[in-house]
Amino acid sequence: MPTRRRIKHEKTFEERLAEEAKRFREAASEAQPGMARELLLRRARQMETASRLNEWLRSPGTRAPE
Repeated sequence: MPTRRRIKHEKTFEERLAEEAKRFREAASEAQPGMARELLLRRARQMETASRLNEWLRSPGTRAPE
């Protein structure tokens, strides 16, 4: 069985998501209007939503269902 490669990340998951969202938004601002631009904007929104969901799930107010 192959061994898993462990990667020690220097930044948090939320920081990495925010950077990716920013990168996608910058690429979308330089792209021509059309399908490619819409896909870049969609990916940016997905990254931002994932960051918000992760923050919500990690908040102390959320509890596992009983």
